[in-house]
Amino acid sequence: MVQQEIFGLVQDELSLLENELAAIIQSEDDIMTDMGIHLLRAGGKRLRPALYFLGAKAGKGNLADQMPAAVAIELIHMATLVHDDVLDNASTRRNLITANAKWGDHPSVLTGDYLFAKAFLLLAANNHKAALSILTKEICTICEGEIGQIRDSYRVMQCKEDYFVRIGKKTAGFIAVSCQLGALAAGLSAAEVEGMYQYGYAVGMAFQITDDILDVTASSEKIGKPAGNDLKQGVLTLPVLYALEQSSHSEELKSIITAKDMPEEKVRRCLDIVRGTEAVEYSYQIATDYLETARKSLPDSLPGEVRAALQTIADFIGVRQN
Repeated sequence: MVQQEIFGLVQDELSLLENELAAIIQSEDDIMTDMGIHLLRAGGKRLRPALYFLGAKAGKGNLADQMPAAVAIELIHMATLVHDDVLDNASTRRNLITANAKWGDHPSVLTGDYLFAKAFLLLAANNHKAALSILTKEICTICEGEIGQIRDSYRVMQCKEDYFVRIGKKTAGFIAVSCQLGALAAGLSAAEVEGMYQYGYAVGMAFQITDDILDVTASSEKIGKPAGNDLKQGVLTLPVLYALEQSSHSEELKSIITAKDMPEEKVRRCLDIVRGTEAVEYSYQIATDYLETARKSLPDSLPGEVRAALQTIADFIGVRQN
């Protein structure tokens, strides 16, 4: 299922978004502009602005008024990805070289900061006070999630609840506020805005769990980055935590992880141990449960085409392969 199919209802808005992004990433510094263009060309699903636009379609707002928040949402997402790649020392994302691998860590961090600042400036210039407040608060939460991930790296005694809290802060919350802001732009009631937030949060949890499953099951070519990379970085995802609890080889798995030295053959052995349990099936079931919660959270008042599109997105997340 391609982007045009799942985001068809807001494809025109997303096309305009690309133009706005291309314009706003321009800098007086050529290197920063080149990095911005590189990030933009890397593409992505544009899930967060798409959800924002779908929420906004529940009302009769003006697209010109809605666009700044959508652009800011994607700029913030791009910035977090740049910083993530620096923290993870990642060399590829979406089958392309990362900014840090091409230009170095220092320029990449500064470019991420630049994208954050551009988002804030855009919201302030258009008097989007509510969006500015909500998004800056969410960035604080994302940073807390990232610190939590660093703290828990290679820690085999963490529990599944630690994982759920972490991905809630790192991933689900941002998707939730994208839906929330769209609902606010549509002028929905407080209860409806909360329903959209809860939909986004549940979708975000399922999205990250599915991503973590793919890190265990998919090829590097399929996911656009090295398979098992999270494990190699000491990030213990839901399938790995399940295997640590349930595998007959859990002591071996713990030993490899806590040693922190994980050459490719050790990564492959860990993945074999995880795949040898029901970790993948268990994790898919948790993701499925979150997606069911998402569907139930959708406000009854949504226009039929908007509701159908949001349900299609939930369906896509449940079966996605990259």
